[in-house]
This record gives sequence, C-alpha cells and structure tokens, in this order.
Amino acid sequence: MADTAQRRGRRIMMTPQELDAFLSEQRTCRVATVSADGTPHASTLWFVWDGASLWLYSITRSRRWSDLRQDGRIAVVVDSGEEYGELRGAELSGRVEFVGESPRTGEPCPELVEPERLFTRKNFGLETMPHDGRHAWVRLTPDKVASWDFRKLAEL
Repeated sequence: MADTAQRRGRRIMMTPQELDAFLSEQRTCRVATVSADGTPHASTLWFVWDGASLWLYSITRSRRWSDLRQDGRIAVVVDSGEEYGELRGAELSGRVEFVGESPRTGEPCPELVEPERLFTRKNFGLETMPHDGRHAWVRLTPDKVASWDFRKLAEL
C-alpha cells in the first residue's frame, strides 16, 4: 500500500520545467522559521524565483528576520488551487543567505541586480526597485524540494 502511494506521489510531482514555470508565475509563499526557543513561526511573503534560488524581501524588524538571523533554517511553501483536483505546489527547504545591506537602501550589489529586476516587474510593474530602508534580501537555494500537481490525478 505504501509503495502504491509512493508511486502515485512520483507521478504527480512537477517536472523541473513545470516547477520552474510554476515558481516563476506565483507571487505569494508561506515561510516557516524557528525561534530561539524552538517555537515555529509561519508568515506570508512575496518572493521571486530566478531559476535556482528563491529570493525573499523581508522586513528587517520582523520576527521572521530575527528568527533567520539566529537560525538560517527555513521551509517555504508555494501553492495554488481551490478545488482538490486543482491543487499544486512546492515545498523548498534549506538555509538562507543574507545578500546586500540590511536594511536595503539601494547600494550597488551585483548579486541583487537580477532578483530586484524580476521582483519589481512581477510585483510592482516597475523597472526600478523602490527601496524603503525597511526590507532586506535573503536567498534560499534549496537543499530539498518536494512538489505536487493534483491536476495529474485525472491522468492516473
């Protein structure tokens, strides 16, 4: 029975191309962090995917930021769909890297040119990133990715 479920799980996984397209088109993710006392914390955030890493633009005075500064482990879920047969998503996990100044004021940072271009176009419809001096970037290049696309269940 477990073997059947495992085979079905593999069949509803997104292909690398499907996963890349899905993460590129979605905007909102749920971020799970761990506080110093071990308490889990989940929050919602906009993100951008560059094909290899998930970039999160977080308020630096948030619990999420404080948690990540103490413990860089993170799990992120990106999902969509309302009806059961429409559900699809991905969970990405690993450790974040802090990139650029904190908080971000727009100082030149070659690593942030592409993520900021993608993020600004996707979320604001602008060409130039507006910096408010309250946010900063973390990058998650996932160690582990799990994905699902329940639309594939109709094909099984």
